[in-house]
Amino acid sequence: MTADRETALLAEVPDGLFIGGAWRPAAEGRTLRVFDPATGEAVKTIADASVDDGKAALDAAVAAFPEWSRTPARERAELLRRTFDLVQERKEDLALLMTIEMGKPLAEARGEVMYGGEFIRWFSEEASRVQGRYGANPEGTGRMIVSQHPVGPCYLITPWNFPLAMATRKIAPALAAGCTVVIKPAELTPLTTLFFVKLLEEAGLPAGVVNVLTTSSSGKVSEPIIRDPRLRKLSFTGSTPVGQRLLEQAAEGVLRTSMELGGNAPFVVFDDADLDKAVDGAMAAKFRNIGQACTAANRFIVHRSVADEFARRVTARVQGFRIGRGTEEGVTIGPLIDDRAVAKAAALVDDAVSRGAELRTGGKALEGPGTFYEPTVVSDVRPGSDILREEIFGPVLAIIPFDDEDDAVRIANDTEYGLVSYVYTENLARGQRMIERLETGMMGLNMGVVSNAAAPFGGWKFSGLGREGGAEGIHEYLQTKYTLTPNPFA
Repeated sequence: MTADRETALLAEVPDGLFIGGAWRPAAEGRTLRVFDPATGEAVKTIADASVDDGKAALDAAVAAFPEWSRTPARERAELLRRTFDLVQERKEDLALLMTIEMGKPLAEARGEVMYGGEFIRWFSEEASRVQGRYGANPEGTGRMIVSQHPVGPCYLITPWNFPLAMATRKIAPALAAGCTVVIKPAELTPLTTLFFVKLLEEAGLPAGVVNVLTTSSSGKVSEPIIRDPRLRKLSFTGSTPVGQRLLEQAAEGVLRTSMELGGNAPFVVFDDADLDKAVDGAMAAKFRNIGQACTAANRFIVHRSVADEFARRVTARVQGFRIGRGTEEGVTIGPLIDDRAVAKAAALVDDAVSRGAELRTGGKALEGPGTFYEPTVVSDVRPGSDILREEIFGPVLAIIPFDDEDDAVRIANDTEYGLVSYVYTENLARGQRMIERLETGMMGLNMGVVSNAAAPFGGWKFSGLGREGGAEGIHEYLQTKYTLTPNPFA
């Protein structure tokens, strides 16, 4: 990977806001810098939006909504399909851009391009499948028409950990449904979204249908948009505390909301599990994206009879990881996103060890440039440890032993979160019981990765509201109207 290629790619990324179909500087002329977490060096300077820029972006989305909402579904679908094709053409550039600004290994970034692209393709196919129904009412006095309509202008807030997939997972269903949007990517990783919207523009995006705000003042810029009565939908992916504040703001306008919030995923390994499969699944569920995923396994709940062997095997695998900048050949673990993420991982591990957990490998930050933390395994984690309550968001695998099925279910459900769970067992009946007993919106049964564009992604409890992906995903951007007409035979 040459520095010249990175420089040329970064030069292609727009450095302005995208409002009303035009790239422009921030109204107040402010800028922000984007950094490479593997080196700590700034890689690009871009526009830093103000409150006035936020209003202008919403103005553009509101103005574009009437025409876009009336655009035939097939035309909206074809725009998305052209965009999907462009994403495939530029997949290597998108992958490299994500590795530069977020840090994930290039192989994983390529996987995200495929995953993120599938949301564009899926919702291009769903656009023309929005249907209602028609029929007589039970009394026979009239005919009922149930129709679906785009909810209106939407505000989309995406996180830093999956820069492409989180943008496509929100923008694609909104456009397919006939909505216009303002999207605000995370301050830490805005470049991929800017590049993606440039591809949308190349595909023929009408002015004002998608608008992009990059800002270092997220709360200050977002609140007036959310409280504006013209906005009709808020979609947010991020932490639960921030989601709760946004829900309070959204309540004023009774907005439709989709909230994909925090997780504390249990990974349950029963004594009858195929340990080879369980270890493979653990590597995927824990260390994908350097552990920085809401779906990452947080608590490895392993039957006491196999806990030591499981710990031995995962430790051997983890010790074989190569740490470095994601562009380097063979790297499997990149940097964490910033110093705060490193400090949090270190604090959680130190707390667990101080309470009696065994540190099997890792357990410290790396010296030198970049924000790296060693991939870590701790076993025999004791009740009350912070690592059992808090989302780790780093490459730390924590093992808790259990004695029987009821014990496993109790430990797994002992959290305010309920996004995803993972279960490894060769017993079919037990697997079926886990589907019904574990309090999560998604579950992987003998699978370490569950996300798919064709499936509804979302959680229970404090992990959020609504679903993204699947047939359910487009309905988050639609509202239902019921119309009664007279009996035409009366």
